[in-house]
Amino acid sequence: MSSTNPQPVVAQLTRAAIFLVVTIKPEPECDDIVRALCSDLAALLRAVGFRDLEGRLSCVMGFGSDAWDRLFGEPRPKDLHPFREILGRHHAVATPGDILFHIRSTRMDLCFELATQIMTRLGNAVSATDEVHGFNYFDDRDLIGFVDGTENPVEAAAVRATIIGEEDATFAGGSYVIVQKYLHDLTRWNEVPVEQQEGIVGRKKLSDIELDDAVKPSFAHNALTTIVENGEQLEIVRDNMPFGDAGKGEFGTYFIGYARSPRRIEQMLVNMFVGRPPGNYDRLLDFSRAVTGTLFFLPSATFLDDVATWQAAPSTAEPSSDERKIDDAPKSQMPPSDGSLGIGSLKGETGHE
Repeated sequence: MSSTNPQPVVAQLTRAAIFLVVTIKPEPECDDIVRALCSDLAALLRAVGFRDLEGRLSCVMGFGSDAWDRLFGEPRPKDLHPFREILGRHHAVATPGDILFHIRSTRMDLCFELATQIMTRLGNAVSATDEVHGFNYFDDRDLIGFVDGTENPVEAAAVRATIIGEEDATFAGGSYVIVQKYLHDLTRWNEVPVEQQEGIVGRKKLSDIELDDAVKPSFAHNALTTIVENGEQLEIVRDNMPFGDAGKGEFGTYFIGYARSPRRIEQMLVNMFVGRPPGNYDRLLDFSRAVTGTLFFLPSATFLDDVATWQAAPSTAEPSSDERKIDDAPKSQMPPSDGSLGIGSLKGETGHE
């Protein structure tokens, strides 16, 4: 199966987004409904997006580790595994989620219409785990007042940072994404002097100029999230969005990071929550609490389009201890392409401390 046409992972940043995470219900027939949506998603997107071609509507669909095994079987993307919680000075929690839909547009109504159509198509096959409506806040600022996403790679650099190549040839054109929902204590944050806030973030608040390394604290957010390996900075693409509920006093940031390997995002999170070195953690976490955490794999658009052509067959693989038990539900087998790696569970990988 050709897997060379990526999903719109590096789509241009927009003023509105919906982050929708759902869990597949246990009945075997639910799997067929989800697989049918995979093949129909592109047509659904065209139908809704045609209402305003300048609205730049896009949608990315990703799958959690358990959902992949259940829906597609072998082979699996070589770096796909459940999100690993991190226990440090603060806690990066792991939360449920089988499918992620990241819907983006210049218009929230287009995002909402597509989300509605997706959920209508899925019907009772899934339950919503989390839904966040993100918005652009003034000049691309977070609710804590700082510009977010300044150092995002663009164009060819963004593709290199996010799209899988020969390192996992069977799934070339795919990507990984980690999502976390952070809630901010804005009352406490706004009591912190601006100069101290700038040291925590690593940038000037008004101008967005990065602090000089000579004065930037080692615990600054942008210092700990910079990963250099063999002299090369390992980049990711973030499309974070503010969200909130003023009536409930809820103010937050939805973190979404795309990368060709989840390890670079995981290392950033370890640096933030545990510290580099351990104990030198991200002081922004004293004011921002992670309440969700999930890892998804995004197959190529070609993969999704071709799902309907597969032949379902029972899986001979024994389920691992951490897989969801589906009552005698058959597992689909993806026909191996030439050079298939056929890699199964990643249980043996060393987790983060």
